[in-house]
Amino acid sequence: MPELPEVETIRRGLLECIKGKKISDVKIFCDKSFIGPKEVIIGAKILDIRRFGKALVIDLNNEVSIICHLRMTGQMIYRGAQEFAGGHPSDNFVAELPNKQTRVEFDFETGEKLFFNDQRKFGFCKPIQTEEVLKDKFIASLAPEPWAMKGEEFYQRLQRHKGAPIKAVILDQKVIAGLGNIYADEALYFAKIHPERRAGTISPDEAELLLEGARTVMERSIEAGGSTMATYRKADGTKGNYLDLFAEVFGRQGKECRRCGAEIVKIKVSGRGTHICERCQK
Repeated sequence: MPELPEVETIRRGLLECIKGKKISDVKIFCDKSFIGPKEVIIGAKILDIRRFGKALVIDLNNEVSIICHLRMTGQMIYRGAQEFAGGHPSDNFVAELPNKQTRVEFDFETGEKLFFNDQRKFGFCKPIQTEEVLKDKFIASLAPEPWAMKGEEFYQRLQRHKGAPIKAVILDQKVIAGLGNIYADEALYFAKIHPERRAGTISPDEAELLLEGARTVMERSIEAGGSTMATYRKADGTKGNYLDLFAEVFGRQGKECRRCGAEIVKIKVSGRGTHICERCQK
């Protein structure tokens, strides 16, 4: 599932491609994937793209916005003078489109196209009045992102889930927005916290350090264009390289910890594959 840095990479790439373009038509190939009437966005121009956690919001010049969530296998693929693709990696990034996984096609007045592909049909695009975006059930349920939260607030949020493993708690988008499996592992390693520790045992200082870790690993990933596992930056297959450049534990099982030399191991925490250094993270 694309995580916050990957979705931010998609936001930036798409904005460069579609800002100012007018939507001339919308083709819906799966009713489940487009929620609402398409007529409200036809003829409107793209003003901006915002991000809330892992959701994108495309703002139009007619006071309507489109909430887009990629979920597990969603993709945004732009074809035109520029080309861009992001989301769950697959051959769709360089395939002829639309194809059997295309759920929605946005056509622009210029002849360029934006395809929303989604193999498992869990993602969606939903037009909504711009003034109602913050009231949307999904958007309203999101906690602040790491950059919008202070250590004390984060600590208090953790205390509401005292008996749960800390990793499961920080994956909850109602506790902190944007962290997924990759960056949860990396942030916990940064703070030297074992992912199975109960959230109630985390001290205020540890909460502050964990929050700093979340910011740090995601900022590095955004700069690198996301992880190679979760996104491609362009339709030519050019990949983000966070995992290659910066990952300390995720995907490094069997390799040495760069901090202490112990072996990185992979365990299960709340059903999720989890990478740790057992010497650094007691």
